[in-house]
Amino acid sequence: MPSYNYQCSSCGHQFQEFQGMSDKALTKCPNCKKNKLERLISGGSGVIFKGTGFYETDYKKKPNTETKSESAPVAKESGDSKVATEKKPEPVASKPTDTSD
Repeated sequence: MPSYNYQCSSCGHQFQEFQGMSDKALTKCPNCKKNKLERLISGGSGVIFKGTGFYETDYKKKPNTETKSESAPVAKESGDSKVATEKKPEPVASKPTDTSD
């Protein structure tokens, strides 16, 4: 059942009341007993159903803005979980040493 916010225009008393959606709005203030009660408009809240019977695809998802870096090593799934493909360092050419003394 939803809750509704009420305010008395005579005494200013505010409160919440749980009512069915088909129930009529209250009119009599519980504080001053005058018929000056008004139902306030509220923002409400979104409803998300969880549990069995609801699919993940039933809800709108935010687009994935993260991109994978191309230079990062990528692990491959295989029998050996420690195997990863990496760029191997290129061998550095050694400088010729001067042997003539």
